[in-house]
Amino acid sequence: MGRIVCKFGGSSLAGVEEFRRVKEIVEKDPQRTIVVVSAPGKSPEEPFKVTDMLLMCAQLASAGFRFDEIFEQIAERFKMLCKELDLSLDINTLLQEVYDHIVSGENSASCASRGEYLCAKVMSDYLGWPFVDAADLFVFSSEGEINEEESLRRINKRLTTMERAVVPGFCGALSDGRLTTFHRGGSDITGSFLAVGTKADLYENWTDVPGLLMADPKIVENPMPMRHMTYPELRELSYMGAKVLQEDAVFPLARAGIPLQIRSTLLPDNPGTLIAENGVQSGIVTGIAVKKDFRVFTLEKTKMREDRGFLRKLLSVFESNKVTVEGTPSGIDSVSVIVSEEQISGKLDKILEEIRMYCHPQRLTTQPGLALVVVVGRGMIRTKGVAAKLFTSLAQADINIRMISQGSSELSILVGVENEDANRAVAALYQTFKGE
Repeated sequence: MGRIVCKFGGSSLAGVEEFRRVKEIVEKDPQRTIVVVSAPGKSPEEPFKVTDMLLMCAQLASAGFRFDEIFEQIAERFKMLCKELDLSLDINTLLQEVYDHIVSGENSASCASRGEYLCAKVMSDYLGWPFVDAADLFVFSSEGEINEEESLRRINKRLTTMERAVVPGFCGALSDGRLTTFHRGGSDITGSFLAVGTKADLYENWTDVPGLLMADPKIVENPMPMRHMTYPELRELSYMGAKVLQEDAVFPLARAGIPLQIRSTLLPDNPGTLIAENGVQSGIVTGIAVKKDFRVFTLEKTKMREDRGFLRKLLSVFESNKVTVEGTPSGIDSVSVIVSEEQISGKLDKILEEIRMYCHPQRLTTQPGLALVVVVGRGMIRTKGVAAKLFTSLAQADINIRMISQGSSELSILVGVENEDANRAVAALYQTFKGE
């Protein structure tokens, strides 16, 4: 029998009904043998996330203020879960331990991790499965970086011999035993490493949405779901701002070749989105994403290509100013550099001066307000006329294209448009490529 690691997000654990739904999902498939939980999130009845309340408690405690009122809200929430689910768990003792943990002056990350810890204790009792503390599995360096090799070794040694387990997400321990956490979204990373360490057949990420969508629903009304995609396609879309999993959660799975399935606890029969190294091709275009607020630096210089080291000198200006370059489209005697407006804040005049000093361009201009729209799909490689359709779609929507770039893998086409045209560009492209 294979093994499935399944992670449930905070919205899927917000209250009693959500816990019951999770149990039903887990028990429906005997291959679901490792459950990772986040801390309870928001719901119509619960306006605050447990993690946020714990952070506030830690902040108040560090400033010398009392936090009892906020902590009591956390305590009541877990007490209610235990009562309504008819559990035998000694929740009062666990809550007192967490309270003492905060009083002792532990750092905010350590205090925040107790939401996942308590939730996993409750889920363990509810399912009747063993609890395994993430602090015994995940090892971090003093700089806060995870020790992947040691963590995977511990996971493999501890969990491959167990039939079932519930593990809190988000946290681990430093080499001296002190608790610490991944950044926000860390429960996704926990689940990813558990899948790799146990050589699971599948990693299921359960949330409140039925998979990934072909376009942002804030831009396109009721966009089509993406049923299948590959890890490279996911990488392209996430880089351009599509709301997907944390990159740190995706890379371990991609390296190990373990499929990832994103599903909804609200629609457990919906297949969601399956991401694999070589997934089923759904259509010509998999998804469309947009990222706004870029600036373009354009340099013109006769016989630029004969000036050896020109591009190196140009890029070194941005590197020395700690600015990441997003792209460098070029012509025979011109080159453009695309960077984020946020990264050059307060540095524009200095960068322009250094470019003139090192590169001696005949003409140097800079334009703000660029948005990058990416169209991603494996089907584009073998389909004629994709670029023609793309350009026609934008022309018919009266959108001017300021820049065009296609990756060497032919997996994506990137177009630059004005910020104010970005959403209309996504909507027009979606209408052109949906269902193809």
